[in-house]
Amino acid sequence: MRQHLPVSERRVCAALGQHRSTQRKAPRGFDDEEALTVDIIELARQYGRYGYRKIAALLRDAGWLVNDKRVERIWRCEGLKVPAKQPKRGRLWLNDGSCIRLRPEHRDHVWSYDFVEDRTHDGRKFRTLNVIDEFTRESLAIRVARKLNSTDVIDVLSDLFILRGVPGHIRSDNGSEFIAQAVQNWIKAVGAKTAYIALGSPWENGYVESFNARFRDELLDGEVFYSLREAQVTIESWHRHYNTVRPHGSINYKPPAPKVFLPAFAAWPAAIPRPSPPATLRVAPRPTLN
Repeated sequence: MRQHLPVSERRVCAALGQHRSTQRKAPRGFDDEEALTVDIIELARQYGRYGYRKIAALLRDAGWLVNDKRVERIWRCEGLKVPAKQPKRGRLWLNDGSCIRLRPEHRDHVWSYDFVEDRTHDGRKFRTLNVIDEFTRESLAIRVARKLNSTDVIDVLSDLFILRGVPGHIRSDNGSEFIAQAVQNWIKAVGAKTAYIALGSPWENGYVESFNARFRDELLDGEVFYSLREAQVTIESWHRHYNTVRPHGSINYKPPAPKVFLPAFAAWPAAIPRPSPPATLRVAPRPTLN
């Protein structure tokens, strides 16, 4: 049988430091909490490598009026989390501990490019040539083929030069494809400058290395390509998503090159048919003067 203490509710709440409304009023939360939770879970399912900050940015792009803290609270309540990554490898430092970097100062100031390798389902290798603008973080091109060499580098760069003009500098690795004499002579002939990184110093090419890591983590590690053509189509779809939709942490969670408005749910890799209606601010009516 329930027994009551011989003290008033007011005195108990004062002693415990609680407001009296906590004893009578059950917390309701927001009216759109359930709809927002559904959308957060759906975005987390589509973009499994995104944290709650990127999910919050996508929600705002889709029309939700929501901040990072609210998304984080729902994120934790639903037990959502980004799967653990592989441990980072130790860096290789130069003998004198120095590292001279050419910092990008504006759009088309410094481009960088690198190769990434993967396999199709039958075990055959294919390679991608990734070119980025270091200042805007935009992915300028991703060429996919079984084999890529210095001729492909010249072909990709020449197309970009026609579309965007000649950049001030082109940064690259010191592999055989990049230090080919034909590539060096061609870059100098068109008026650009080369900026090769030191041997065994991948951090000097950190922008494209970071892009390659996102490219592998968000796409290559989670996809099975049954043919080269499938890889080309899927990678091109991700390439467009990366430039126009994907929030980028280093540029205030905005996409590198948003060209048109694309709702978050209409982006790669899939779209739900009807997203929940976004939250809206309730504006109080203005008082009328008599």
